[in-house]
Amino acid sequence: MTSSLTPLPQSRHLATAIPGPRSQALHGERQAHVTDGFGIALPVFIDRADGGILQDVDGNRLIDFASGIAVTSIGASNPRVRERVAAQLERFTHTCFMVTEYESFTQVAKWLNEHTPGDFEKRTALFSTGAEAVENAIKIARSATGRSKVLVFDEAYHGRSLMTMAMTAKENPYRLNFGPFPTEVVRAASANPLRPAASATATNDDGVPASGADVAAAALASVEATLADHGAESFAAMVIEPIQGEGGFIVPAPGFLKGLREIATKHGIVLVIDEIQAGMGRTGTLFASEHEGIAGDMTLSAKALADGVPLSAVTGRADLMNAVHAGGLGGTYAGNPLACEAALAVFEAFEDGTLLANARAIEATAREVLEPLVAETEVVAEFRGRGAMLALEFADRGTLEPRADLAKEISGRCHAQGVLTLTCGTYGNVIRLLPPLVISDELFRDGLAVLRQAIVDVASGRNATTAEAAAPALA
Repeated sequence: MTSSLTPLPQSRHLATAIPGPRSQALHGERQAHVTDGFGIALPVFIDRADGGILQDVDGNRLIDFASGIAVTSIGASNPRVRERVAAQLERFTHTCFMVTEYESFTQVAKWLNEHTPGDFEKRTALFSTGAEAVENAIKIARSATGRSKVLVFDEAYHGRSLMTMAMTAKENPYRLNFGPFPTEVVRAASANPLRPAASATATNDDGVPASGADVAAAALASVEATLADHGAESFAAMVIEPIQGEGGFIVPAPGFLKGLREIATKHGIVLVIDEIQAGMGRTGTLFASEHEGIAGDMTLSAKALADGVPLSAVTGRADLMNAVHAGGLGGTYAGNPLACEAALAVFEAFEDGTLLANARAIEATAREVLEPLVAETEVVAEFRGRGAMLALEFADRGTLEPRADLAKEISGRCHAQGVLTLTCGTYGNVIRLLPPLVISDELFRDGLAVLRQAIVDVASGRNATTAEAAAPALA
């Protein structure tokens, strides 16, 4: 499909203050018509997006370090996605796969069966949202095992539906005022290297800080104790993110995920790997669990799976996936044909390995620019992540007292300078970086320079005017 639009310049440009007058007017209209229950990271209205740039209605070009929360990994207007979706629009938009079938649904399932980790026969079910994928994985695990309980972890995020809210750890804003929640959900310790659970000792007997292996071992012992307390034989599923997203982009201590794999196998519990945010190339491998050398009995995909067209998937062992009675799975929009065509375009984009190499290069560049801030400031507690799923945690040195105020201020300064960043974390003290995998090195470095300067200025107490004056010149 040939576009009539001129390609967007891949450079940062401020035509107005952020937000500009047109965005402000549209935001006022939003407030008059849209529920206040929807939050907003940056109140600008986007007119176009391409590569690593978001262009707003006032003509500002913002560097995109969000990708729609890890969704538009191959760009928000990828030509092949547009081409395949447009061709499908000409044929039909919907039939419902449970009523009459179409080939693209099967082709998406086939690709996922072939590429999802696990050396076993697989089957795939397609849905629309990540929360749907999580809930259906629980349904499948319960059907296959005849058990009911679900084990989840500290700092987990799994969605906004009632079941997934019960599985999510963070109270505000996700669970606040929405209970009661479904029962049979049990929470266990995670293996956060920076902030070990109370059950995972922070130091060895000689006072030396615990190693990652120590943190993992203590957390795994706590998981076993939790299972024993609640009856391991009553658990249908154990659900874990290979990198915890909303919890703060936490990479688990080495050995923790392998240990969970062993525990799940020992007790006959279905291990569900939630790759909704970390999967589809985001961490430099197709699936983040590949870094750990493990495979879930079921793996969940969504977000970047169809580059912005709603699609999610549960891919798992054939015996588990086929344990559900006919008609037990589905949904009116599950595996919509437009979304399936978009996913097939995404799969094409990954064929030559360039996108995975780009993710690894993004990590290398970010580490070069940002990781030294851990030693250079008193407030950057950790730089962490894999590939293009990276984060900075802000806390006072020594006490590790979370500094959500700093994360908010730094992110706000970036916004004012035309760099879109997002915050996250259990304490709201983490800035996360999710640039599109197609962002150019030059543009990425420009955005990193703005972020770095904002951190240095806030850490040293410089005011916003000084920070803006020190920012790189705009194209």
